[in-house]
Amino acid sequence: MAKVYVFDHPLIQHKLTYIRDKSTGTKDFRELVDEVATLMAFEITRDMTLEDVTVETPVGPAQSKILTGKKMGIIPILRAGIGMVDGILKLIPAAKVGHIGLYRDPETLQPVEYYVKLPSDVEERDFIVVDPMLATGGSAVEAINSLKKRGGKHIKFMCLVAAPEGVKVLQDAHPDVDIYIAALDEKLNDHGYIVPGLGDAGDRLFGTK
Repeated sequence: MAKVYVFDHPLIQHKLTYIRDKSTGTKDFRELVDEVATLMAFEITRDMTLEDVTVETPVGPAQSKILTGKKMGIIPILRAGIGMVDGILKLIPAAKVGHIGLYRDPETLQPVEYYVKLPSDVEERDFIVVDPMLATGGSAVEAINSLKKRGGKHIKFMCLVAAPEGVKVLQDAHPDVDIYIAALDEKLNDHGYIVPGLGDAGDRLFGTK
């Protein structure tokens, strides 16, 4: 079963409070999401592999470590996931960025794929799929389905706020995909919104209604 990591770092929790606040405007909301994504990226990359190297300091040789060069990929789920990408790239600038677009069918209410653009070497990369919200779990499940169908094997999912219902759906569908979240909230309401959540992340990021 996939593991669930809830980040309790004080800076993440502090900034998440202002992200939740309905009085936070678009500019500040966007900057805060970017900052929290960077902090979460620091935590989510703890298991990146290292190798030993020797470097010359101004004083003499030093035994040190560098990343082994494992290829990374970031996959935002359109559109709200875009708001988290730059924050992650600040720490992993060499990562390639793909995109997966989904919409909800008005009759079945199920997510439908409408756009997929991925790095050409999908099978060689470790991927982080990002979306600010994990509500019903439908979009996350379908996005990871799309990635796996095209050869993705090593995948993590990262979001700001999740509902227990969405976490369970994602775990059941993809038991090999660990879930990284800043807050695990109480529940979903009758409209499928996370309670207390933070509202519609896409609208708040891009100033739309």
